[in-house]
Amino acid sequence: MRALARTLTAVLVAAAGVTGCSIAEPSSDVAAGSLADIASLDGRSITVGSKEFTEQLILCEITIQALRSVGAEVSENCGLVGSDTTRAALTSGDIDVYWEYTGTAWISFLKNTDPIDGAEQQYQAVADADLDNDIVWLEPAPYNSTYTIVAKTDVATEHDVKSISDYAALVKSTPDAATMCAATEFLARNDGWPGLQETYGFTLPADKLATVAEGTLYDNAAKGSPCNFAEGVTTDGRIQALKLTVLEDDKAFFPVYNPAPTVRKPVADENPELRELLKPIADALDLETIQKLSTHVDIDGEQPGDVAENWLKEQGFIG
Repeated sequence: MRALARTLTAVLVAAAGVTGCSIAEPSSDVAAGSLADIASLDGRSITVGSKEFTEQLILCEITIQALRSVGAEVSENCGLVGSDTTRAALTSGDIDVYWEYTGTAWISFLKNTDPIDGAEQQYQAVADADLDNDIVWLEPAPYNSTYTIVAKTDVATEHDVKSISDYAALVKSTPDAATMCAATEFLARNDGWPGLQETYGFTLPADKLATVAEGTLYDNAAKGSPCNFAEGVTTDGRIQALKLTVLEDDKAFFPVYNPAPTVRKPVADENPELRELLKPIADALDLETIQKLSTHVDIDGEQPGDVAENWLKEQGFIG
């Protein structure tokens, strides 16, 4: 029943992402907590969005419930499909705020080729540059939600693959064992598959590369079908739960991806309280925390809204 519920939820979320429609919700009764001591947004209307994967759905729900606890009227548009779609929803005004990643914005949206060394420096460069697009970056969370490559552990052990350089060597020596699963977006991004192959000097034969849905990546690698290796994200709780091996990015290819709320400038100007309201939430979201929250959804079958609510209450942010 949990699997069926997750499937139905995914279908509804995908439909919302394709149509770009906002799932309007009346402001529910979220009891005030410590955030209400910071500021009030009584009577303000804000639309919160996100991308479609688990971490983003959790961040979306955290933001919705946090804003409702201080009196805001919030409309939901969680689960938009892909970074480009979600960014376009922000710039067009379909949504007012969503959590984006510094590396994604710097390379995919601001069209820079190389990341900037250092998390703080990368954040400040993105925040400064995006003002030209009327987008305001609020305070970032400390964790790095960067890409990684995961492997079926017995295959990695058998072929002594511990790093992405080792994987590149395996592609050249034993391509049948180097099968890879990746989602469409990763295959098209400069900070994804094309850049990874170029940096590490390998080309995987096309018949050894499977394009799969993002939600199936970890299960595919754990089963070894249709791949032994897969694109992954460091914050995903399924890596540990499925006992996958994380390959070392020994050439430091993947940029830093600190998440931060991004807000349309007119909305940020009208609601300057947003920065201080969301800062303690961002500060509390370290790597261990987001991994734990993601595990509750992906492994335990809980709903993102329930996971967000429980965490906000544990922290005292809401009542």
